[in-house]
Amino acid sequence: MEPITVIRSRTVVMPFDDIDTDQIVPARFLTTTTRDGLGEAAFADWRYDAQGAPKPDFVLNDESAQDCQVLVAGKNFGCGSSREHAPWALLDYGFRAVISTEIADIFRSNSLKNGLLPVVVDADTHRWLIDNPGAKVEVDLEALELRLPDGRNITFDIDRFSRYCLLNGIDQLGFLLQQEDRISAFEKSRPWQP
Repeated sequence: MEPITVIRSRTVVMPFDDIDTDQIVPARFLTTTTRDGLGEAAFADWRYDAQGAPKPDFVLNDESAQDCQVLVAGKNFGCGSSREHAPWALLDYGFRAVISTEIADIFRSNSLKNGLLPVVVDADTHRWLIDNPGAKVEVDLEALELRLPDGRNITFDIDRFSRYCLLNGIDQLGFLLQQEDRISAFEKSRPWQP
């Protein structure tokens, strides 16, 4: 995983509520065990027509969406079934953060474990972001602030452990591996044998 400190990017706006994990990455793409190439599957049923051609009216097919790392979505983003493929698809597409007023718990957990930063904001901030697609924002994980181009700094919350992992570009296993010396020392200090 790439460490996250500050994400500076324009936003892509999908103002729809209740975008579920099957809409983020349809079930037919769940046969892979790696994230490579899943960016092409992100929102596949919305992005492509029956022949596989990009739909010109879908936001991710617009040139203005290219290289954007921040997705602004409607409330209850990531609801539905638990699938790590959903954050994998968004990351492989190029997103580093998702902003909404409400992010489904399981999707949020899967995102944090895989390097996608879920940011929950208040309704006024969300409305401003929805009304200003393509706004240049800064998502500062160190300061826990979302900085808007109008000068506002909005605070958001991420639990300490997830924040540590994201800042250091590691997952839970990576964290445990960092503790290997301490774990070995503890095991050697114990008088019992398994």
